[in-house]
Amino acid sequence: MLRAVEAAERVRGRTSPNPWVGAVVVPAPAAGLPSAWFTGATAPPGGPHAEISALAAAGDRVRGATLYATLEPCAHQGRTPPCVDAIVAAGVSRVVVGVVDPDPSVDGRGIAALHDAGIAVEVGVAVDAVAEQLAPYLTHRRTGRPWVVLKLAATLDGRIAAPDGSSRWITGEEARLDAHRLRAVSDAVVVGAGTVRADDPALTVRLPEGDPWFRGPDEQPLRVVLGTVPDGARVAPALTLTGAPGAVLDDLGARGVLQVLVEGGSGVAHEFHAAGLVDRYVVYLAPALFGGDDARPLFAGAGAATIDDLWRGEVRSVTSLGGDLRVELSPSGPQR
Repeated sequence: MLRAVEAAERVRGRTSPNPWVGAVVVPAPAAGLPSAWFTGATAPPGGPHAEISALAAAGDRVRGATLYATLEPCAHQGRTPPCVDAIVAAGVSRVVVGVVDPDPSVDGRGIAALHDAGIAVEVGVAVDAVAEQLAPYLTHRRTGRPWVVLKLAATLDGRIAAPDGSSRWITGEEARLDAHRLRAVSDAVVVGAGTVRADDPALTVRLPEGDPWFRGPDEQPLRVVLGTVPDGARVAPALTLTGAPGAVLDDLGARGVLQVLVEGGSGVAHEFHAAGLVDRYVVYLAPALFGGDDARPLFAGAGAATIDDLWRGEVRSVTSLGGDLRVELSPSGPQR
């Protein structure tokens, strides 16, 4: 299953609104044949699902094999035929599933169809790893809204820009490249109109062609500006939205956006944070200090009034990137 997770990770950011799924076929032992495993991953919309690709890779060794899939195989007709039909026709004897697909058109129907065909099914293998990888998809199917990642870059004293508004560059090149990879796996990037006026960002993925997350001109995330885009801004053409953060997420979810990257500024970051709509925080910390209280803070707006109201989360990882630190946090308690 973990090999299936690895296969899925390689196509992340390229399959939406479909989930990035990995599959592995392990043939039954056969005299004279070496042990082997065959992988597949979801293709862009309209292409084969992970299970179909893995079955094709296995060829004539698929009969009697075990198929591992990170997500429950579909049993309905979409852009492609049902995966369950192909699994049954191939003669697979056992299917191991990471997580059940909460999409109303699936939600246990694929597992039931496999059982009805006499195929042994096991569910919940490596469930934590799979659920973490598919969190944006699972959130979207359960709530109708995308998974929200808030990206912040600051000095160690929590400041994102100088008093005059200058901010390039607080972090080093490695941290900035990592932020581009965050864009690459997101379906949309959101900023406020104030950030567009101040920084004139392009909000595109700019990585060298050898990078696994390289994205060409036709693979860029949707650029979203909260407010009015000034004439001549590099972010254009962009989707412009207004309203509360929840309404923005409802709109993006209806467009099939599974993961949204909120990049700022500090007012927009505060709005999403204060509304409790951030699923993951990614904070890049530079070994630098403004050394005063007049530089611009991470969040612009009222914060916790008392220590009892302090927001507390869970540190998911801490990574060194050149001279900077990348800290990933999630809210404490149940997720959306």
